[in-house]
Amino acid sequence: MTLTFSDVLIFFVLCTCVPLQYFLVNNWGNVESSRSYAINKLITRITNFYDEYLTLESWKKWVSNLLDIDYGAADTSLVLDDLGESPALEVLRFKQKDGYFGFSQEPRLLRHPNVKYRVGQVVRHRKWNYRGVIIGWDEKARAPIEWLEQMHGKENPHWRDMPNYSILVDTRDRLIPQLTYVPQENIEIITDTQVIHPMIELHFERFDGIRYLPRPWFQAVYPQD
Repeated sequence: MTLTFSDVLIFFVLCTCVPLQYFLVNNWGNVESSRSYAINKLITRITNFYDEYLTLESWKKWVSNLLDIDYGAADTSLVLDDLGESPALEVLRFKQKDGYFGFSQEPRLLRHPNVKYRVGQVVRHRKWNYRGVIIGWDEKARAPIEWLEQMHGKENPHWRDMPNYSILVDTRDRLIPQLTYVPQENIEIITDTQVIHPMIELHFERFDGIRYLPRPWFQAVYPQD
């Protein structure tokens, strides 16, 4: 009997189902939200791998980089125009190419159940009492190791493993415009409060009375927020 590609694919899927289920239960437990997140993240990674390495466009990009030929310039400009505010996006990429402090421009297509807050929400620091608006988050702290050791200290190692948020600080609380990077347990939501900071208009279109609404380019980075 001759096996077709479909037969082989079905056999492969059946063989991997049980090990995959065992892996998910052991690593993410029996909580439904955590398992769903893990499955979605796995699917996203597989899709991203396919898009990045196994499509015609990905190979064109690889050849383009190798030969320094810009095959996709026209398509890229169209994508940036659709997102809007493309200069701002490029400025942020240039300023923080390593993606530290919540500045990674990789779209947060999935939200881990542990990520409690969203971009545009106004918060107050539980200890220092300053107000601010969230403009970025990381599932776990993403910063230079020297900075983490200095700011978190030896007494708070768990801060690295929880969501951390990039916050524009209200200039009424700190006169010099500042941006802070804060562990989730150190902030709380406040309502009916607008924030004053020179970078507000760069990220947000307006305040709707509850939270700030992101500009199109910013929404593209945080589509689930």
